[in-house]
Amino acid sequence: MTLLSRVAENIRSISPYIPGKPMTALSRETGVPLEKIIKLASNENPLGMSPKARAAVENVVGDSERYPDQFDLIAKLATSLDVASKQVALGNGSNDVLDLLARIFLAPGTSAVMSQYAFAVYPISTATAGARSIVVPALDFGHDLNAMAAAIDDTTRLIWIANPNNPTGNFLPYSQLKAFLAQVPADVAVVLDEAYNEYLPPHLRDDATRWIAEFPNLIITRTFSKIYGLAGLRVGYAVAAPEVADLLNRVRQPFNVNSLALAAAHAAIDDHEFLAQSFEQNQRGMAQIQEGLSRLGLSHIPAYGNFITIAVNDGAKINASLLSQGVIVRPIGGYGLPNHLRVTIGLDSENSRFLDALAVALRG
Repeated sequence: MTLLSRVAENIRSISPYIPGKPMTALSRETGVPLEKIIKLASNENPLGMSPKARAAVENVVGDSERYPDQFDLIAKLATSLDVASKQVALGNGSNDVLDLLARIFLAPGTSAVMSQYAFAVYPISTATAGARSIVVPALDFGHDLNAMAAAIDDTTRLIWIANPNNPTGNFLPYSQLKAFLAQVPADVAVVLDEAYNEYLPPHLRDDATRWIAEFPNLIITRTFSKIYGLAGLRVGYAVAAPEVADLLNRVRQPFNVNSLALAAAHAAIDDHEFLAQSFEQNQRGMAQIQEGLSRLGLSHIPAYGNFITIAVNDGAKINASLLSQGVIVRPIGGYGLPNHLRVTIGLDSENSRFLDALAVALRG
């Protein structure tokens, strides 16, 4: 008997999450100078972080010897979302919140329902809790809500839904989501992951936090990593019924969000000019890349976040060519999509560079 053989099979069987390749790693591997590399792999904001958030970080960094206090950010979020403070729980990025929810609701002998091509953290967190993943075949690369409702069984304790979905980019109209919630048993938690919510055009948006009073089994997670540009600081949150938020606050680490992240997020909420610029940059860049793909004769999955998933003949081959040219995108063969690449929307110049490199890759 060895030490590792004593580890539970549900842990040993997990395929680890593989993040987008760092620019420094590509430079080491290929010799391409760092300044000539662009990264469109991790759905980061190409404009960087909010100037107000940066100023807030600089203002509090001198107090880093003190433990952080989450009160102000929770109060600010509650006010901006028109919910009670006791409905908000913070996480070290929204991935932290997702993992906490799995720990709360799942255990050996239980199951979680999710869609094919769902975010990789869902099956990882489910397996970590010792639960079984019920993976429902996708409908046009997205969630088949009717099939997901039908897949719920006596062991199901949680349902994972991302909207827009990562890595495919699909969007579910809120009317369909609300109808789905009405079909779910009240003792099954529904996690609505809205990491890319702020990139939706205004006419598609709805505030699902208003539904929690009617559906207390609904938990909404969001993040400051995407449009707010705070991916490196790690801060996300959940909005839920008070009793669910209370459970999250029981199991989270006491200081799971650091002082710099708290200050940055607090300031970023009010930087409406930066949010508008980020949204407009994404809309313009999305149109730029879609037009370029059309010229190249390539199709893509409908995109509603800050990335686009493109169909190519050989994802690994095209990705290798792009890397050799200093362009990092995200191959998604691990999601079961070996002939697709996920590409983050970048600055206008980065988008042009990607399209030029893609044309070279396609020529072989």
